[in-house]
Amino acid sequence: MTAAVRVKTLTMDGQDVSASENQTIMDVARENDIFIPGLCQVEGLSPVGACRLCLVEVKGSNRLIPACTTRVEEGMEVTTNSERIANYRRMILELLFSERNHVCAVCVTNGHCDLQSLAQRLGMTHVRVPYRNPALKVDASHNRFVLDNNRCILCTRCVRVCDEIEGAHT
Repeated sequence: MTAAVRVKTLTMDGQDVSASENQTIMDVARENDIFIPGLCQVEGLSPVGACRLCLVEVKGSNRLIPACTTRVEEGMEVTTNSERIANYRRMILELLFSERNHVCAVCVTNGHCDLQSLAQRLGMTHVRVPYRNPALKVDASHNRFVLDNNRCILCTRCVRVCDEIEGAHT
């Protein structure tokens, strides 16, 4: 005998939506074609909330909440896009760009850079904080891949893929 799935009803940007009790705000948003950005969230990997770009407002809470790790609740009222959220997201992107070297000719040419695509989509036109760009080691010790810490944004996607999908735990 299987247990019944409990359905939760909530609103997202004024739209009534329903979800199963084990879903996150991000899951429900994706099912309903509501855009919430994220760099650390990858389908098939456990959510960690590392990048903080998926922050949303939930009525009754003064703080912004990560959509990828927050389970839905009955009656929850979620705002996925507001001026406050947009300002935080642009600030987070600016800090990511300022911390490491993300001026990459390869990404601009091939158009496959999640970081640059999000910056464009979220209206980040410049970085208002000083660039740090520390010179970090590039690990080319493996014959099949290279780890360039100068471009890492600490989203943990590579670590989680190695652990959860490959089973390499590296």
